[in-house]
Amino acid sequence: MATLKKTLRTCKNGHQYYKSTDCPTCPVCEAAKKPADGILALMGAPARRAMEGAGIHTEKQLSRWSEKELLALHGFGKSSLPKLREALSAKGLSFRAD
Repeated sequence: MATLKKTLRTCKNGHQYYKSTDCPTCPVCEAAKKPADGILALMGAPARRAMEGAGIHTEKQLSRWSEKELLALHGFGKSSLPKLREALSAKGLSFRAD
């Protein structure tokens, strides 16, 4: 198995970090952006960015989407769905039917 070469990078805010991919996202800046509560706080950074980009910030907004539509978003994966189903259920909501 090949070892990935990590390169030292510096973000626009001066944080230094190592990355082995082309992804320009600074992990320090991403951690600072993570909400403390709400559905977006449940998500990992890629899924959170996908939801934010689609205008999803609340459970009510999320309930207007089907699971299939969410899975089509770049950065959103199947492992995110159980957390969101539970959050919707707690509010008496569910995903939109396909």
